[in-house]
Amino acid sequence: MQPVDELIISAVSLYRYHIALNPTLPVAKQRIDHRKGAVLVVTLTNEQQHRRQAWVEIAPLSGIDVEGLAIEGFSQESLEDVMRSLSHYAELLIGKSPNELVALVATSSFASVAFGLSLLHAKLNQQLPCRIETPYTQSVTVPLVYVGMSEQQLQAKLLKNGTISSVKVKVAQTTMEDEIAFIYRVLALAPHVSLRLDANRGFTPEQAIDFLACLPQEKIEYIEEPCINPADNPLIYRQLGICYALDESLNSPTFDAISAIQQQPGIGALIIKPMLLGSLAGLQHMIEDAHSYGVRCILSSSLESDIGINDLRLVSQVLTPNETPGLDTLNAFSQTLLHTTPTSSQLNQSALSLMIHTGEANKVANFL
Repeated sequence: MQPVDELIISAVSLYRYHIALNPTLPVAKQRIDHRKGAVLVVTLTNEQQHRRQAWVEIAPLSGIDVEGLAIEGFSQESLEDVMRSLSHYAELLIGKSPNELVALVATSSFASVAFGLSLLHAKLNQQLPCRIETPYTQSVTVPLVYVGMSEQQLQAKLLKNGTISSVKVKVAQTTMEDEIAFIYRVLALAPHVSLRLDANRGFTPEQAIDFLACLPQEKIEYIEEPCINPADNPLIYRQLGICYALDESLNSPTFDAISAIQQQPGIGALIIKPMLLGSLAGLQHMIEDAHSYGVRCILSSSLESDIGINDLRLVSQVLTPNETPGLDTLNAFSQTLLHTTPTSSQLNQSALSLMIHTGEANKVANFL
């Protein structure tokens, strides 16, 4: 197949989607009942009319929750601003080398756009695998569970796949008593699993210590962002020896993995949401820094659709091949954006609204 630099960008299409969620999904202590985002499609051709095409999802985790309140603590970007930026870039890309995508990454002020463009370049340049080659880590699900799920839903999550070894549990959302009882129910149904607790900065240090002291500590891999004030997180490690993970902290524009690890004892993992953090090159740099200090890095979704989740599995295979990513959110989506067969995938046009198309006639082919 032709090298990417022999091909030029001949068409760009930008779509928008709006998918209902059932059940609602947790975003920290908030809940959302729909997901909005964009899909960017780029077509390459050369003088011999060879074609190559790829698409990516670009979906900042922002908007409103089920109560009409703004989602807090995640993307600072609005989908409208991102769409305007992508529309501008679409015009600039026609007739250019696909390597122009990398140049645009450096100019974007939006993390979701930087991630999407760098991912699109990697796909067009065949820098990502075509399929999952390490199914034990990249295809196994880490179930996401939380108080409020029915017993039927909980059992379906925990018992549908005997290969699961970890479970992610949302905590600091309801009462401590209810959440402790819920965790013991999880362990009763799946006694072999370890726990990835996620507090979304919901505890005081005293509450976190009391809560964790009531659980079998040998079952806890880590607790994500335990304290309201992140500076208090090391107190938990000093008191109980339980490691914590950073998630929301990574969204700060001043975050530096090495400085954080050196200054905050007890960091066991970084939870990396690529849609919130930026380009693949930047993610790789952060992961290499963390690994140099023995800190795990686990890729996690920002509640993307099936396009984003499929791509995150491939990215995880490249960047964190020994870790199972946290991607258990697709069951809530009422529609998929792809029609997939064993040999190809095609965009589900009925779930997408075309916003702009520039370049050659609008033809969306199968992407192998």
